[in-house]
Amino acid sequence: MTEPSDITAATYPIAVLMERVTLANPWQPYRWEAKGVVRDVFPAETRERVLLRNEQLWQILYPGLELRLMLDEAEGYYLNLTSPDPKVFVLWRLTDEIARPRFATVSYHEGARWMDSSEPVDGVTMPVELLPWVGEFVEQHYRPEPEKKKRYASNKDRGRMGRSE
Repeated sequence: MTEPSDITAATYPIAVLMERVTLANPWQPYRWEAKGVVRDVFPAETRERVLLRNEQLWQILYPGLELRLMLDEAEGYYLNLTSPDPKVFVLWRLTDEIARPRFATVSYHEGARWMDSSEPVDGVTMPVELLPWVGEFVEQHYRPEPEKKKRYASNKDRGRMGRSE
């Protein structure tokens, strides 16, 4: 079992597969999206690799990213793991008409913040090998907040606020 001090700075190297699909649309000729995440086993400083390129489809693998688990995001990791389909959220940006992934997270909260800020973000299925790694972190660091005692504005409000009678 990993010591808690080791897991608080947990990182996992990943490579992101980006895909461009040609569309039959005069206003939008193509669409980019993240299609998958795999463990990055490439040497450091490895550049992106074009896996497939034809008229309809273009796939590029981008190594060199990492998932970093942070203590303050433990609830977001928990919510993701307990969902029916856990995701890795990939934030990407267009550079010279090519989509390049910039960040990745497994936190629902962080992914939602990125989406709320209108960044291009795609959720891809979390690889099976990531589940125990994230699960161990959540098990060691996530503690649900205790329910807060209900507070009323005055004694006159007790029992009536928030309910329709």
